[in-house]
Amino acid sequence: MGAPGKKWRPVGTELLLLLLLLGATESVRRAQPLRRYTPDWPSLDSRPLPSWFDEAKFGVFIHWGVFSVPAWGSEWFWWNWQGEGRPQYQRFMRDNYPPGFSYADFGPQFTARFFHPEEWADLFQAAGAKYVVLTTKHHEGFTNWPSPVSWNWNSKDVGPHRDLVGELGTALRKRNIRYGLYHSLLEWFHPLYLFDKKNGFKTQYFVSAKTMPELYDLVNRYKPDLIWSDGEWECPDTYWNSTNFLSWLYNDSPVKDEVVVNDRWGQNCSCHHGGYYNCEDKFKPQSLPDHKWEMCTSIDKFSWGYRRDMAISDVTEESEIISELVQTVSLGGNYLLNIGPTKDGLIVPIFQERLLALGKWLSINGEAIYASKPWRVQWEKNTTSVWYTSKGSAVYAIFLHWPENGVLNLESPVTTSTTKILMLGIQGDLKWSTDPDKGLLISLPQLPPSAVPAEFAWTIKLTGVK
Repeated sequence: MGAPGKKWRPVGTELLLLLLLLGATESVRRAQPLRRYTPDWPSLDSRPLPSWFDEAKFGVFIHWGVFSVPAWGSEWFWWNWQGEGRPQYQRFMRDNYPPGFSYADFGPQFTARFFHPEEWADLFQAAGAKYVVLTTKHHEGFTNWPSPVSWNWNSKDVGPHRDLVGELGTALRKRNIRYGLYHSLLEWFHPLYLFDKKNGFKTQYFVSAKTMPELYDLVNRYKPDLIWSDGEWECPDTYWNSTNFLSWLYNDSPVKDEVVVNDRWGQNCSCHHGGYYNCEDKFKPQSLPDHKWEMCTSIDKFSWGYRRDMAISDVTEESEIISELVQTVSLGGNYLLNIGPTKDGLIVPIFQERLLALGKWLSINGEAIYASKPWRVQWEKNTTSVWYTSKGSAVYAIFLHWPENGVLNLESPVTTSTTKILMLGIQGDLKWSTDPDKGLLISLPQLPPSAVPAEFAWTIKLTGVK
């Protein structure tokens, strides 16, 4: 019996009430985010980078827009022609287009007639890309999706009459490839941007009417894994309202847990604020940075957009692409390699060939690249032809030049009684020895050229080394 004056209840009921109370408390705890990010750089910069980005290592960049129609000079065609008035661009227009032809007249010729997103996605998958970044809008302001604030200057109203951003995203996601959206904050010739510029960027008519509505629309509509911001350099981040957007992105957006951003959110942000750092185009650090970074570069050395006048000597060699990937990953970076499709939506064969060659190399050597970490030594100091990565207890030494005597000399790894050494793509362990002066000496397999696993850059896997 219970104490006098107290109503008796079975023990089971009390236990049930206690469990319900605990469950409700747990639900509330789970419903609340672990932390809220405030719209300032110290808070935003403290957000941990979602792990998928560092594990991905390699992505494909796509520069595609109305600039793909003149397809001459570079994707900065409009600015070079009418912003700076460069004589060679004015001559090009005089020689090839009727008088009075405007940049807007290129719009209907951006047809994307042969754009088959499934074929593009197959190519990027075969290239070994783990993420793809598409230009949703470059500095010309044309949007590759039906932007609600870009009337008659978007891919649904003009040219393709298609949602290019949406179609590619659907194809990529079928293949579990992460989707990144490039977005330019500025637009060279937008009247509201020019008005704000005239006011010394003390007004924000362009930001509130164009930039921010489009960024929120892109996130809510396509739920990107990555936002690759650009076009920030003329104004401080306070003009762009970048920190307000990023705090919403990290706290309340539909992609708050997985989304990754770069560092181009205003003057002086590059290499200092944001998610990972691009620092500058084609950035190559000389030593291991202490912050996650990405090297973006283009197969066409002189343009990001497609150029009809591209020469074979302008195309980056396969060996240079592989070498850049290896060096970037050794130094803790990601490698984002750009192609420019044609106005019809074709990826020209030379770009396809370079991507497929990299994919073939990664199919053998990807173990040393994907989800790897920098090792305690990034490259051999006496030679720049050996670069290291690591994963778990394994160390990978990627050598870019095959030694003439068939013996690879590594100074950095310290062998133990359990050391095992093999080459990726070749069956069986390799013979090795140590020399007090030279370090580790590895006898490379003597193979006919057809049996060597790759044409450039070979990977030695070492276990049981320090």
